[in-house]
Amino acid sequence: MPDLTILHNSACSTSRHALDEASAAGVDAEVVPYLKKPLDRAELLDLLAKLEDPPADLVRKDGFFKAQGLDADDYVTPEAVADLLVEHPRLMQRPVLVRGGRAIIGRPKDRVAAFLAS
Repeated sequence: MPDLTILHNSACSTSRHALDEASAAGVDAEVVPYLKKPLDRAELLDLLAKLEDPPADLVRKDGFFKAQGLDADDYVTPEAVADLLVEHPRLMQRPVLVRGGRAIIGRPKDRVAAFLAS
């Protein structure tokens, strides 16, 4: 059974970097293509409870976010973030690494190796 889960977007170089780092470290990882298999609200709330970053950091504030007329100030609580990501999974920051009761966003890239080593 893998001891690491990576919520992955294959189109993202930072997400691919996380897979490469896990492989180089010899860590068995379950890769979850979250855009093909979006997390439901309960799974997102569980992830947010483990996340070492603020809940708002899990939301990408990119052009799509702005095009939807969204305001970052509305997405700071775990509940609001989960509701948004259920509706728009593409707004989830990536990659997300989960190990045991801990999770991080793998940005910047150097966070990944440190997380794998801990």
